[in-house]
Amino acid sequence: MKQAEERLFSKGVVAEDLMEKAGRACARAIGQFFRSPGQATLFVGKGNNGGDALVAGRELRSCGWKVDAILSADPAEMSALAAKKLAEFNAVNETKWQSSYGMGVRIIVDGLLGIGARGPLRGVIGERGEQLNRQRIDNNATCFAIDIPSGVDGDLGNPYDGAVVADITLSIAAIKAGIVQDAAINHVGRIVQIELSEIEFTDISNDSVVLSPKNLSGVLPRRNFDFHKGQAGRVGILAGSRGLTGAAILASTAAVQSGAGLVTLYAGQSVYEILAMRTAPEVMVKPIDSLEDIRNDTSDVLAVGPGLGNDLDPELLDLIINDPRPMVVDADALNLLARSDGAFEDLAEHGHARLFTPHPGEMKRLFPSAVSCENRFEVVDQFIREKSFKGVLLYKGARTLIASEGLPVSINSTGHPGMATGGVGDVLTGICASLAAQRLSLYDAACLGSWLIGRNAEKFVYEGLQSAESLTARTIGFELGLAFDALRNEEF
Repeated sequence: MKQAEERLFSKGVVAEDLMEKAGRACARAIGQFFRSPGQATLFVGKGNNGGDALVAGRELRSCGWKVDAILSADPAEMSALAAKKLAEFNAVNETKWQSSYGMGVRIIVDGLLGIGARGPLRGVIGERGEQLNRQRIDNNATCFAIDIPSGVDGDLGNPYDGAVVADITLSIAAIKAGIVQDAAINHVGRIVQIELSEIEFTDISNDSVVLSPKNLSGVLPRRNFDFHKGQAGRVGILAGSRGLTGAAILASTAAVQSGAGLVTLYAGQSVYEILAMRTAPEVMVKPIDSLEDIRNDTSDVLAVGPGLGNDLDPELLDLIINDPRPMVVDADALNLLARSDGAFEDLAEHGHARLFTPHPGEMKRLFPSAVSCENRFEVVDQFIREKSFKGVLLYKGARTLIASEGLPVSINSTGHPGMATGGVGDVLTGICASLAAQRLSLYDAACLGSWLIGRNAEKFVYEGLQSAESLTARTIGFELGLAFDALRNEEF
């Protein structure tokens, strides 16, 4: 980043122009998470990171936010550019409407230190970092970090003593390697890339990518006016068992909500009547006597596993391995594979398109060697290599990873801790199957599905419709239009 900036400045680009563009973009990003003005507190360092925060604060104040700034140094000790931005910030008066506005949301902007800082937060910066973290808790505030949370190593992701805890990190120009590491997750939170088209990189890694509307916008094709349900694809879902029918309902409804033309839920005789009464009316519930009924059906894509339980048809393994259709394999179907000797060799031999969607517990059963891996990236890499896995792996978590041989590892950071509730994985299975039925590759379906479900969860929480505690899988999966709109509007 430093080298890229130096090349840019050598061409005559003025640093202030970059600061203005970055700060304004940060303010716009904040506005996409919180539509109505509220109260913001800036924690300002004496360098350019502080200047970025002051530009963002100035823009928020001009949009009706009540903004105050807490400095870490006397203005005379600040860099010339940061001091100038402080003066400009102070010159923007709060409006009458703003001062009479209710309490609104509370946010904190961390502009203490940038990516060049190393080591524990010390002195006044340490005091400000402690004050920031305390205010985040005491005021239930959302913390936005400018470029990187102060006190987090930009290369390795290790948080030093006193590091700021951010909820959303606004990474300027490019995603820094450290902020996607496991060690940084609880300090970095959600990642947003702030585009600066002027900055060009000569040696940026292509091994991984953080998902965003920019790199997902062309994945889902726009529908022609004469588009019909047959073109939207047919999804078949094998899910649910006695006591676990909710998983089938969530997966099938999410498939409808994410655009599939026809969704069929295959139901064993023991749960058919329950599912037929409770499932969304748009879902066709088809009773089956054996898995042969699924083989003979016309679905374009299959989803197998949610809520099937442990009492599984012995023929299910054969269906997973040998059915030629693209298939999303989740939950109890993954556990079946984990218990079956030679299953991965058979999968590799047949080479049919498969998307695995394990959470960490399922991953340990599928791949016991995962316990010795140092981080999630290593788990994904070793799984694909050691299992000779030719399909797509979606490894769930606060940093969901999507990987397939020969493709970059996609990192999804959308989402919210409110997603830590039962049934969210079932919703994701339905979304991915639906997207695949709409002619997306399983890799693209996994990437887009992960982004959509996380963004939808954010919309409900940040726009005040739900809290992290009240958010449910049903809410996320039954109102997916919010996320599709966010994608098309290129919201972060």
